[in-house]
Amino acid sequence: MSRSPPLRTSRVPSKARWLIFLGVLGPGLVVMLADTDVGSVITAAQSGAQWGYKLLALQLLLIPVLYVVQELTVRLGVFTGKGHGELIRETFGAGWAWISVLGLAVATVGALLTEFSGIAGIGELFGMPRTTSLTLAVVFLLAVVWSGTYRRVERIAIALGLFELVFVWVALRSPVDGGAMMRGLTTVPWHNGEYWYLVAANIGAVIMPWMVFYQQSAVADKKLRPDQYRYARWDTAIGAVLTQIIMAAVLIVAAATLAPAHSHAPLNTVGQIADALTPALGPELGRTLFGLGILGAAMVAAIVVSLAAAWGFGEVTGYKHSLEHRPLEAPWFYVMFSVGVIGGAVLVALVPNLVALSVGVEVMNALLLPLVLGFLVTLAVRALPPEHRLRGVYFWVVLTVVVLTTGLGVYGALSSL
Repeated sequence: MSRSPPLRTSRVPSKARWLIFLGVLGPGLVVMLADTDVGSVITAAQSGAQWGYKLLALQLLLIPVLYVVQELTVRLGVFTGKGHGELIRETFGAGWAWISVLGLAVATVGALLTEFSGIAGIGELFGMPRTTSLTLAVVFLLAVVWSGTYRRVERIAIALGLFELVFVWVALRSPVDGGAMMRGLTTVPWHNGEYWYLVAANIGAVIMPWMVFYQQSAVADKKLRPDQYRYARWDTAIGAVLTQIIMAAVLIVAAATLAPAHSHAPLNTVGQIADALTPALGPELGRTLFGLGILGAAMVAAIVVSLAAAWGFGEVTGYKHSLEHRPLEAPWFYVMFSVGVIGGAVLVALVPNLVALSVGVEVMNALLLPLVLGFLVTLAVRALPPEHRLRGVYFWVVLTVVVLTTGLGVYGALSSL
């Protein structure tokens, strides 16, 4: 197991350690809040509505899996100072780098369609035309990124993402059946293809290609140092727990509200989900809280996904790619970000009800796992300085987690066929 250089934390006052941690906090928390995006919320809602609490255990099991995967991006970013695409290009060559970034592009398109569909759905929930809500979202996102530094963008993203905590509050108000929950935690319909399809969707909703690109590039862009490595790991661990608590909360609300009545209410739009999951709160409060949660999830994810694509293509092609550069200093970076944001909004404006594709997008992410995690583990073995490479017992732990997760995701995706 590789180890970071020992930090002399015993000589650092407790207050100073907290200040260091707060300075490091950000990349992990932002990417994890973006992880609970519109597609993930819809997937969790479908899971609870169709299978009650039978997929709740999976949400908890995915916490260490998510941490193990994203910790590798922290390690690579801190000890090489390079983004994911750049490191693949330097280690394996331009051809493999383009393959990796094309996988990123596919995942980015799917994610942006779900995020902007969610934004349009929230607007329609309150009587706003989708062109108006999409235009406002695009203007806001472009203004945040084009006029900000990395730290400013990070703080705004965290503030937006924290609106997702309303899902936890809604779950605490739901009529949860403790006995049904315990039975669901211990019951697995092994031979049901639809169940395994949602297993794959939940795995794809938790581990996404753009997360790997974003966090490694964000760590490099933030210029985190080796002595800050352990704090960056805590940032990632806190984010992993938080995002899965939110996913579990959405699933619990759906399981408590819809599963007992064997409801077959469609859950393909934001309005349908809000109406189905928040009746106990009343129509106005329920829609308002659910709308805030979805809007926060969509906006933080749109920032992260578009930045991941801009960073990824920049790392492969070599154009300047940093939020620390002004738009005129790194024009292609800002153009790529803008193309993603504007393109996603235009597609959603032209083609309605794309939220219905959200579960399929997450399954697609599961099918991309062999490519994404294969590169990630290989880089952790080959591209890091020798003293920080994966080795020993921890190497086998990581490899086992990655192989099992990848195999389960691909099996679940193909089982429905």
